[in-house]
Amino acid sequence: MKTLYIVRHAKSSWEYEGVKDIDRPLKKRGITDAYLISSVLQKKVSCPDVFISSCANRALHTGMIFSYTFNYPLANLKISKSLYSFSDGYLIKTVKALDDGFDSAIIFSHDHGISSFVNKFGSKHVNHVPTCGVIAIKFETNHWKNIKSGETFLTEFPKHYK
Repeated sequence: MKTLYIVRHAKSSWEYEGVKDIDRPLKKRGITDAYLISSVLQKKVSCPDVFISSCANRALHTGMIFSYTFNYPLANLKISKSLYSFSDGYLIKTVKALDDGFDSAIIFSHDHGISSFVNKFGSKHVNHVPTCGVIAIKFETNHWKNIKSGETFLTEFPKHYK
């Protein structure tokens, strides 16, 4: 059995002119939401075996907050340039390439790819994964490369707690 947690980065700021998209920071609401949802998740599930984040500042900062909440060593947070994509192709490749020694993984990335991925591989349709939304899917396989359809067993969105 493999378990995947997919997290859309928290709310980012558009207020800085001249900042490249990849460098956009989280806004205050995003930081608050990341602490909120990571605390909710930490009370419901065991710490994932591996944390992987897009290299974008907003995704990486979200991943750092979740790492802190789960007491996951920040030095072990993996950064993936290929996750800085808005299609599900790189997300699928990243998941299927995970080491089979990891039974669970948490990935911090971007929409459009996240919504497409969870609807392609999960058992529940999600119209739109909001910022700092988490979707968890269990796969009945021992090998990440063999994932097909799985069971969506958790959806956590900030609006559920406000």
